[in-house]
Amino acid sequence: MNSVIIAIAGGTGSGKTYLTKHIAKKYSKKLLLIIDQDSYYNDISNMDFEIRCKQNFDHPNAIDIKLLNSHLEKLLNGKKVKVPCYDFKKHLRIKTKKIVEQHPIIIVEGILMLHYINLHKFYSLKVFVDTPENIRLTRRIDRDKKYRGRTEKSIQLQYYKTVKPMHDNFVYPSKNYADIIINGSDKINDSVKIIKQHIDLLSA
Repeated sequence: MNSVIIAIAGGTGSGKTYLTKHIAKKYSKKLLLIIDQDSYYNDISNMDFEIRCKQNFDHPNAIDIKLLNSHLEKLLNGKKVKVPCYDFKKHLRIKTKKIVEQHPIIIVEGILMLHYINLHKFYSLKVFVDTPENIRLTRRIDRDKKYRGRTEKSIQLQYYKTVKPMHDNFVYPSKNYADIIINGSDKINDSVKIIKQHIDLLSA
């Protein structure tokens, strides 16, 4: 089986996950696999909880890039891989792992997925979702309060201490590697249509 890998990147709250999920709706589960960058946070179980909470999770070094590189290579070669599962409230990998196998279409999604140059060799298409900062911050606050059990104050502190600097230094510059730049404020159906057209051409 031949696979095409699509990388979708963009700042926190840009809408890249939302876009990815809507693209996935256009294909059956047998055709498309989503791999989330957040599953590949480094194993920091050796640290106390208080120390884990202070880690910079938006820096490129926070990701186990060797494991992700290995998994993409194995998937392209038709092998199954065990993707880590991550607990955002405890900042830990949990014991459960998700076993996935090769699919014709694989989307890797995350803020830094265009930053790592050594992953570009796997990509058939590179997408960057560009969204104004005020919109991204609002979405980040809403998400972390609802799904990650955090307070607005802690989210704001983290955003200005680490998230924004990492966006400016690493995430936004990776936009230059994109084949397609999507406006995160555009109608989702229009954005999905653009990406799907490219995927279908690559998969033909």
